[in-house]
Amino acid sequence: MAINFTGPQNSASTATTAATITRYRQGEFTVADDILATEEPLEIRLAYQFLGKPAEKSVSVTMRTPGEDRELAMGFLFGESVVSKISDVEGFESVDETQNILRVHLRPNVKVDMGALQRNFYTTSSCGVCGKASLQALELNDARPLDSGDFSIGAETVIALPDRLRASQTHFEKTGGIHAAGLFDASGNLLAIREDVGRHNALDKLIGARLLADDGAIAQKNAVVVLSGRASFELLQKALMANISIVVAVGAPSSLAVRLAEEFGITLLGFTRKNRFNIYAHDHRIDLETP
Repeated sequence: MAINFTGPQNSASTATTAATITRYRQGEFTVADDILATEEPLEIRLAYQFLGKPAEKSVSVTMRTPGEDRELAMGFLFGESVVSKISDVEGFESVDETQNILRVHLRPNVKVDMGALQRNFYTTSSCGVCGKASLQALELNDARPLDSGDFSIGAETVIALPDRLRASQTHFEKTGGIHAAGLFDASGNLLAIREDVGRHNALDKLIGARLLADDGAIAQKNAVVVLSGRASFELLQKALMANISIVVAVGAPSSLAVRLAEEFGITLLGFTRKNRFNIYAHDHRIDLETP
C-alpha cells in the first residue's frame, strides 16, 4: 500500500551535535571539539475519525534523537495497540518547521479507544503503580502468551550478539551516549538496527521500521532482539506486542520485566557479555550445548 508523507524527513545527520568543550587530561586543560548525541522532543499527534467527524489528539511527547521519526511513531502506536498493521495508517505529516511535531493520520475505519490508551499510559509509567495492574493492562490490550514453538538460538551465537550490535552502531563511537536495539536471526545475522538516546525509542524505531517495510518480519517469532542496556518492563511489553520471543539485554532486567517474560512466554537474557549470560525466563529457546 502507499502511505502519504508530507513535510521533510529529518536526516541521520541531525542525530549528533557538535560542541566545544574543555578537556582535562593528566593535569592539563585543553579546548577540544566533541560530538554529542542530539536530544529533542517529539510530539506525536493522532488524527482520526470520531463519531464521523475529524478529531485530533496529542498522544505522546518523548525525548528522542531526531531521525526515523515516522518509524518511531509507528512502533509506538503499534506497541500501544492503536494500530495493528501498516494499512491502518493513511499518512504522516510534519506539523512544524522544527520537525518536532508529527501528525499520524489514521484511516477512517480505524477506531481509537483514547480512554484505553490513557489508562495504559498510567499503568506502564514509573509512577509507583503495582506490577499486577501493569500486567493486567497488557491482557486488556489483547496481549497473549507466545507459544513455545521450535525457534531457538545457540549459546555461542548469543554471546556474540552484543559485539555485533555495537559494531553496527553508527553514532555510539562518536558520542558514547546512545542506545541501540537490533533484530537478529537464529544464526546471528543482523536484520535491522536503530539507535536513539532513549532505550524505548530505539526499540520503537526498530519495530516501526519493520512494520513500514511491510515484509511481515515483525509478525514472526523467529527473531531475537538485542538491547544495548537494561531490560525494563516497557521494553518487554514492546517485544511482546511485536511477537518477539527472545530478548537479549546487555544490562540487567528489572523484576517486573522478568515477571512479564515468565507470564507471557518470552525468553529473557541479561548481563550478556563475552562467554556469559543469565537466563531469567523460558530457557528452552537457548541451546545450551557447546560445540
